Amino acid sequence: MTGHEKYMQRCLDLAGLGMGTVSPNPMVGAVVVMDTVIIGEGYHHQYGGAHAEVNAINQVISAFSDWAELLDQSTLYVSLEPCAHYGKTPPCADLIIKHKIPKVVVGCRDPFEEVNGKGIDKLRDAGVEVITGVLEEDCKWLNRRFFTRVQMHRPYVILKWAQTADGFFTPDNDSQFWITGSESRKLVHQWRGEEDAVLVGKRTAMIDDPQLNVRLAPGRSPKRVVIDRRLELNENLNLFDHSVETLIFNEIKTAIEGNIKYIALEDFDRYVPQYILYQLYLQDIQSVIVEGGAQTLNSFIEAGLWDEARVFTGSVYLEHGIKSPGIRGVNGGEFKIGNDKLLILKNLNRLEV
Repeated sequence: MTGHEKYMQRCLDLAGLGMGTVSPNPMVGAVVVMDTVIIGEGYHHQYGGAHAEVNAINQVISAFSDWAELLDQSTLYVSLEPCAHYGKTPPCADLIIKHKIPKVVVGCRDPFEEVNGKGIDKLRDAGVEVITGVLEEDCKWLNRRFFTRVQMHRPYVILKWAQTADGFFTPDNDSQFWITGSESRKLVHQWRGEEDAVLVGKRTAMIDDPQLNVRLAPGRSPKRVVIDRRLELNENLNLFDHSVETLIFNEIKTAIEGNIKYIALEDFDRYVPQYILYQLYLQDIQSVIVEGGAQTLNSFIEAGLWDEARVFTGSVYLEHGIKSPGIRGVNGGEFKIGNDKLLILKNLNRLEV
């Protein structure tokens, strides 16, 4: 690993600390290096808060009385191109120029239209040396949710389900049937805290009465999304407890009732996944986990509208029931979670909506 890559990896490690708290902004980390020593570092903590570059520079300012001289001789590493526009905070490119930092190393460009090369151009026009493309693919992968939203105008879609050892999704008699162990369930709750929303269909909501929260893991609970075409769900279900914002996609009404948003789709016979994802995009939802049921999961698979699939296989057998979804993708890793097996698949033929 080169010197540039070592410091960029530290940026990536820092950036990941913003998982679950910065969306719809990207996760970004930054370090200030003086003579091979990191003298300041920071990351984007919270949506609307200070950016990584600001936090890293401020750490230098607070730690050293001669901070101006140090910054004038330092290199700033940042995992994503510094912004060049006024949003909720001033442009980071202007801050870098103001403090006369002579060299900036960037992991990858920001695809957002208001940035997308403008930050790099502004720095170079001011005489700053800019190096780009260090650990570029790793930087893009970290912000795959942000890149998907900006470039495809839809959220990043994660499909998640559990299947029995003989390939069944659930019994066919509308009864609950636990397939995975406690370790897998805790991991799912951790995942929920990392994403913006979790989606289920009417049948799953009716049979399982899920809370779709993170009670088994730290973090904030995601928004809940439910497909209930004819509004047949009983409002005594956990999904209607108003604990978090819940979106109900249907064909009857559009209304807001407390923390419940009813969104009527134009056509419930065709393109339902497409309509839902576009509406979620309009709601600034950057990522969604689709947790079931089988029909809902299959609709996203058939539309080609998924990015990752996380499939648990338990050790139990069902012998008959509803078959698990059929899916093809690139193997992204296989893991042992308690007594369960977890397979990660990646969709390399992603479709734009």
